[in-house]
Amino acid sequence: ILEQICVFLIPLKNILQYLTIFRFSICRQCGSGRDTHSSIATGDCFGAAIVTQWNSSQHSSEYPTDAFGEMEFTGAGRKHSNFVRLSCDTLPPVVYQLMTSHWGVRSPNLVVSVVGGGGNEKVKTWVREVLRQGLVRAAQSTGAWILTGGLREGIGRCVGEAVRDHSAAASSLSQKKVIAVGVAPWGLVSDRQKLVNEQGSFPARYYVQNTSWDSCCLDINYQAFLLVDDGSVGRRGVETAFRAKMEEYISHQRTGLCGSGSIDIPVLCMLIAGEGNMLERMDLSLSKNIPWLVLNGSGRAADLICELLDALSALPTCTTSPSPENEGNQSPSAELRDRARERVKRYFPAKAELEKLVDRALSIYQNRDLITVFNGEQESPDDFDTVLLRALVRANKRVSSNASEYTEELKLAVAWNRVDIAKSELFNGDIQWKYKDLEDSMTDALINDKPQFVRLFNENGLNIVDYLTYQRLEGLYCSLSDSTLTYALLQRRLSERHGLAAPHKETRQTFPADPHSMLGPAESVSRLLWDIMGDVCQPFYYTLLELDQSTSTWRAMKHVNRLLLGECSYRKQHCQYPWASLFIWAVLQNRSEMAVYFWEMAGESVLGALAACKILRELSKLESETETKLSMKELAQKFENLAHDVFSECYQSNESRSFTLLIRQSPMWGEATCLQMATAADARHFFSHDGVQSLLSQIWWGAMERSTDVWKLVLAFFLPPLIYTKLISFREREDEGKSHVHHGRDTDSLDGDATLFSFSDDSQKEAPSFHPKRSFILMRWREFWFAPITSFLGNVLMYFLFLSLFAYILLLDFKPPPPHGPSTLESILYFWVFTLVCEEFRQSFFMASTTLYQRMKLYIQDMWNKCDITALSLFALGMCCRMFPWSYEFGRAVMAVDFMVFTLRLIHIFAIHKQLGPKIIIVEKMMKDIFFFLFFLAVWIVAYGVANQALLYSYDPRPNWIFRRVFYRPYMHIYGHIPIHEMDGEGMKCTNNLTLIEDGAEPCTSTYANWLVVILLVIYLLVTNILLVNLLIAMFSHTFSKVQEHSDTYWKFQRYNLILEYHSRPCLAPPFIILSHLHLLIKRHIRKIPSTKIKHFVLEIRDTSPSYNFSSSSSKILEYCTSALSWVVETLSQSNLIKPTRPPPTLR
Repeated sequence: ILEQICVFLIPLKNILQYLTIFRFSICRQCGSGRDTHSSIATGDCFGAAIVTQWNSSQHSSEYPTDAFGEMEFTGAGRKHSNFVRLSCDTLPPVVYQLMTSHWGVRSPNLVVSVVGGGGNEKVKTWVREVLRQGLVRAAQSTGAWILTGGLREGIGRCVGEAVRDHSAAASSLSQKKVIAVGVAPWGLVSDRQKLVNEQGSFPARYYVQNTSWDSCCLDINYQAFLLVDDGSVGRRGVETAFRAKMEEYISHQRTGLCGSGSIDIPVLCMLIAGEGNMLERMDLSLSKNIPWLVLNGSGRAADLICELLDALSALPTCTTSPSPENEGNQSPSAELRDRARERVKRYFPAKAELEKLVDRALSIYQNRDLITVFNGEQESPDDFDTVLLRALVRANKRVSSNASEYTEELKLAVAWNRVDIAKSELFNGDIQWKYKDLEDSMTDALINDKPQFVRLFNENGLNIVDYLTYQRLEGLYCSLSDSTLTYALLQRRLSERHGLAAPHKETRQTFPADPHSMLGPAESVSRLLWDIMGDVCQPFYYTLLELDQSTSTWRAMKHVNRLLLGECSYRKQHCQYPWASLFIWAVLQNRSEMAVYFWEMAGESVLGALAACKILRELSKLESETETKLSMKELAQKFENLAHDVFSECYQSNESRSFTLLIRQSPMWGEATCLQMATAADARHFFSHDGVQSLLSQIWWGAMERSTDVWKLVLAFFLPPLIYTKLISFREREDEGKSHVHHGRDTDSLDGDATLFSFSDDSQKEAPSFHPKRSFILMRWREFWFAPITSFLGNVLMYFLFLSLFAYILLLDFKPPPPHGPSTLESILYFWVFTLVCEEFRQSFFMASTTLYQRMKLYIQDMWNKCDITALSLFALGMCCRMFPWSYEFGRAVMAVDFMVFTLRLIHIFAIHKQLGPKIIIVEKMMKDIFFFLFFLAVWIVAYGVANQALLYSYDPRPNWIFRRVFYRPYMHIYGHIPIHEMDGEGMKCTNNLTLIEDGAEPCTSTYANWLVVILLVIYLLVTNILLVNLLIAMFSHTFSKVQEHSDTYWKFQRYNLILEYHSRPCLAPPFIILSHLHLLIKRHIRKIPSTKIKHFVLEIRDTSPSYNFSSSSSKILEYCTSALSWVVETLSQSNLIKPTRPPPTLR
């Protein structure tokens, strides 16, 4: 950006006048000081620099600007304003990019350029009210820029005060929407030298003088200043040409984020009062199709324009009828010119160039379609925003004769986000909107986050099914802002796919250069959702891309690369679930209001809210900005609460249907269920609902009554015939037929066959209800042994037996290495552990339908699975080592430690207990607190231990004793074990002989710094025993109170995982579980019988289409309906109520 400096002086005819000017060092033409001119201008007044008339373009030169940066108004206490000194010939694109990209000024949805009322001209009171209540409020609601002179005088000062009053009463978000920009002449600004700094001012301190009401100081209430320099000083109007070019350039830019709007940025010039030079300014803008709003009654120039429009409207424009091609160049009639001259002379009687003003006035009149008059004394300032809208619509209609007036008005309302105007003016029932009229505006509203307009369009004729194709959905993803996390994640997956295509040059060359154009392909979005959601649901859009769920990522990307080389016919298809697709799109961008609306429209309310909760919580883990992370977590919690509230209403309305809702697979969400999604989303509040817990309790108890005592189950476990007595209560067959939770049939709620897996794996092939021919003995046997609680109790009892056997072997029966060992009981223990290993393999490799990597990843994520791997690995290591004499003792030690690990595994079993379950969570979280405590403790132990060892022992070469005294003894000091005799150096058998010390003798302690050792000990005990221990207690108390407050919620969520685990387990416990494993191996891999028990708590809707299979009962109903209709026809034919016009039809 350049500035302009005058380099010429104009000689004066009168030498006395020249000397006077020379004395004051002022150039009469440019107005700047003589010392600011170059030597060629001042050296010889008759030399090459002599000219007769000063011209900015000829007599000034451009240099890099020396005034730019941030401006701090001294004593204002407000945010700094940006400023730059620029040449009047600076290109508008450079300035616009500077403001939007470097200064961070938000792109406008509207630009209002306020002209007139400059200098000492007094502003009327009602004009101030229009600026305060009308202009600034409209700017806030539309997101507009207000351009003025930016000086503390006239209209510029009034606009600044209006912005100030708005900022004082509005929120911080609303303040950001009002951008006041001052475009002022550099040579007119007072104290401008304080802004000069070739390196830039950050900030420049600017003092506003309060000498007069109308001064040339910059106004404090503007966010940005463009100081236009043509080399002159003290001249007004220098910025006029640049300001007009700037307005024209902005009028050709697009609204919305990164220019993504459907219309160009509207620019409106607002004339308040003004002098004769305003006619030239107005004519210049009108010639470029910039609309004007004139305030009638505000002052001379504005009143003249309003009077001309009223007085000349009835007169003919020209003497002859013009041809259509010359319509824009009509010649004014003599009468028209006379009347115009009369009115111009009335308002500007002293103007010498009267005819030029008349020509300007007539030229303005010929563009009267671009002029709107606002009568401030008749219209309310509250209607000002509506007047602005209509003025711009008139201009758009004139520029584009093919555009519909209502469509353009709608686009402006969307750009300004004025849904109130749209409802009152456009959607009041008078206009019949068509789909094509709303299509572009709908896209604009979606991209620029205007959910109220999306709702309005949906309610007034826009069919979302016809609107949302996959091509348009990809376009929405392409419109993501560069600053969003979703854009970065999609860009990363795009780079991976491009990297795969890099070896194929012909494929690489077909990809567009713009990265935005490739963000949208469904494969990138599908992979992003797969990474976020995990295996809780099937991949999105895979069927659309002709991909299988088991297809690897590498093959999927290669397939998509080949697909993009073709026509991509899938893009022309309509979205199968349009509202759900838009809901995911909004959630990925963390758009709260729009996401909630799409959630309302999408259906599957509970599952959709839980899915949004999962997506947002995963994104919050990846988000680096604290504020965005917090908003994501808040929105995730909001959706979890919505899921909880909706399910609560369902549960109160119909309990059986609410259970179906929890376990039903949803095609919309990749065959996921509510329970699966809630688990993945860590939705503890949702799991705490009584309806969810009621379902889990029914599944936990199987076909048995939930009131059954546990001791009865344990007794029946050892005496199986007791299950056929009345010791254990089972639900009656009628109750089971009503409960679809266990047998999967609810003809009252869903069409088609609904199948819920039973508690026995064999029941999957059979009908949901009990087979009538099944014997009572077999039925009762399966009802007892295949209930999850029975499996749980069996595993608990056998695990206690396993630990007892393990302890007995370690203490009493651990034989020497072969051939003397191991014993028979130890061999049984080895076989027992082998069955545990088999069960772990079954859980990790055969429990899901996903890939091997994903199954292993899910298995490792569970903390107790890690504990199992550790225990089994230690056991295998100990078993191998104890077989050899040289490692026998090491193997025994490993087995002893492994027993501790197996015993700690008991903690997980007690998670089902309502009182012990939350305590386990408290212990788990307290372990994290201990690590922080140990870190601080280790620092003090090392500091004290090394100092203590150095002070007491001048030389001790034994590493093991150094380690004990540096680490072990300071730690034991915490528990009161303090060796006083070592500090005093008394009663010890020691030596100071270095030779003996080298041979391993005990060195004597040094008593030189004995007093310092005691001081260090006191400080160490003070910090560790009082400070750190109490800190640990406080951390424990905080953790306990935090978890205990939500202990019920924690326990219910943990209970689900335990029920899920034991429901999937075989009914036999180790070591007899090997029989179940062999049974499953034969059934799955030899007989090839598929298992549906892999899908936990799943209700499959196999056929949701209506069936027309007429059974005998249906035939009876049809016969009854036919008879009833025949009776009605016969009755009506015999009555006089209806006069038939033709005979009744006959059967053909």
